[in-house]
Formats: sequence, C-alpha cells, structure tokens
Amino acid sequence: MSTGRTSPDKCGLYIVFSCLRVPQLVCIISAFFLVLDKGIRWGDISNRIMFSWCFCIIGTLTIVILELYRFPTDFPFCWYNFCITYACYAALTCLSAAIFYPITYIKFLPYDASRNRAIAATVFSCIACVVYVMEVACLWECYKLKEIPCHVHTMPGLLKVLETFVACVIFVFISNTSLYTDQPALEWCVAVYSICFILAVVAMLMDRDEWESRLPVSFPIFHLGLTLLSILLHFTALVLWLLSHFDEKYGGQPQQSSDVNCIDRTTNGMCTWDQCLAVAILTAINLLIYMADLGYWAHQVSVGAGGQPTDS
Repeated sequence: MSTGRTSPDKCGLYIVFSCLRVPQLVCIISAFFLVLDKGIRWGDISNRIMFSWCFCIIGTLTIVILELYRFPTDFPFCWYNFCITYACYAALTCLSAAIFYPITYIKFLPYDASRNRAIAATVFSCIACVVYVMEVACLWECYKLKEIPCHVHTMPGLLKVLETFVACVIFVFISNTSLYTDQPALEWCVAVYSICFILAVVAMLMDRDEWESRLPVSFPIFHLGLTLLSILLHFTALVLWLLSHFDEKYGGQPQQSSDVNCIDRTTNGMCTWDQCLAVAILTAINLLIYMADLGYWAHQVSVGAGGQPTDS
C-alpha cells in the first residue's frame, strides 16, 4: 500500500473549511437548539437523536479547531483517513436522525409551535447530511486519492462503514433491555450484533500493509471468512428475533394491536412492538449489506486478487 503524503492545495482546503464545515455546524447546532425547549416532551428515542446531533457538533467542532492549529500538516495521511471516515458516519447519523425523528416523535406532537420547531430541526438535519456528503466528495478530490489510499474510498470500506453504522443504530434500540432480558434466544441475538460489530471494526483496522503481511491466508480470503461468519450469525439472529417477537407459537405478537403498549398512540416515542420491528428491519438490512460484501470478496478470491482492494 502506498503511503504518499500528498496534501490538498490551500484553495481546496479553504473551500472545505469555509463552504462545508461552517454550514455543517450551523445546521446541526440549529437542529439541536430548535428542539432544546422545556415545553417539548422528550422520549427515549428523541433523547438519543439529540445525542447524535451533539456527537456531530463535537466532532465537527474538534476537526475545525485542530485544523486551525495546523494539526493536519503534521499527520496528513492519518488525518485524511480520519476526516473522511468521520464525514461518512456524520452523514449517516444526520440521515438516520432525519428519518427516525419524524416517525418516532414528531407525529405525536400537537399542531403548535413545538411541532414546527421539530420539523425545522429535521430539515436542518437533512441539509447537514447533504453537506457532509459534499465534504466526502470534496475531500476525495482535494487529497488526490490515487496517491493517498483510504479504506473508506473502496467498495468494501464503504460497506464496512454501513455495517458498523447499522449495528450502532440497532444498539440504540436494544438499549431497551426489556426487548430481550431473560430470553436466551434473544440474548444470543444481542451477542451476535456485538460480535459482528467487533469483527467489522477489526477488519477495518487490519486493512494496512503491515497487518496483511502477518495474515496466514491472503487478504481477500481473510475478509471472505469474516464476512461469511457474520452472514451466518446475522441469519440466525434474524430468524430467532422474528420467531420470538412475532410468532404466536413462541409467545410473540404478530400484530401491533396485540401490544398493549401500542394502544395509546398519543404519547411520543416507540412502543415495544415498534422497537422490535425496527430491530428486525435493521437486521435484515445489515444482512443484505454483508451479502453484498461477501459477493465482492468472493469475486476478489475468484480472480486471484490480493492485497489492498482496488477502487470501485
């Protein structure tokens, strides 16, 4: 793997900083303070969305401060990888907030000023997502990826970002321990989510030349094995989760109306049945992402490719 130290030109860096990062901060801070009002009732999911906005504010502000102190000039390679990876996660975070906030919170608000502020916060979150995506595209151009390799710029790298992010969203929902406590099958599902998340992180961290040379097998075969294992684990988790929560034979509730917690729809937040459905859908989505990842590495193995994956 090449570890060139090409840096972006000053004009490109100025555009990224002035035209992208400043609007990111403005949008996220606006979204946060629009709903930071004592008259708005908060639920568990909305609290976690507020935390996700805080994460974006702190992360972006930290990057801006470090760039002002010229930290990137000392570590151009690792700084580039950090910035583009963070921008990908921040874009996904803002997108998920813009999706979950309306369906889990806004629809339960009365038609008054608080609802209008919540809708405006959702719009700002959408705009922030677009700006973060623009930052990723701008960074790719400024840093001339042909000379500075980045795992996130490859197809498996992007898939790993998606896999870990979806896992994090699942963790948000299963933080409600009542979904699986004292049920061995569901506790196994939680263990699967944790194991697969760790495997994905390990795979991302090991995508370096110094690690590849220490593997007992070729790099594509290593990733192929990890991905196949994750698919099998996710498949068992999806089946067990669906049977335990939605099959009457196993004590599940096939319809939302059968959950007494969902009868009162005047309160904000997601009822237990809704949360179980969200976890099932996210598990299925992650399974599809892992299958796409498996297809990529199976192709790499079949053509005899080794080492760092090429751009896709």
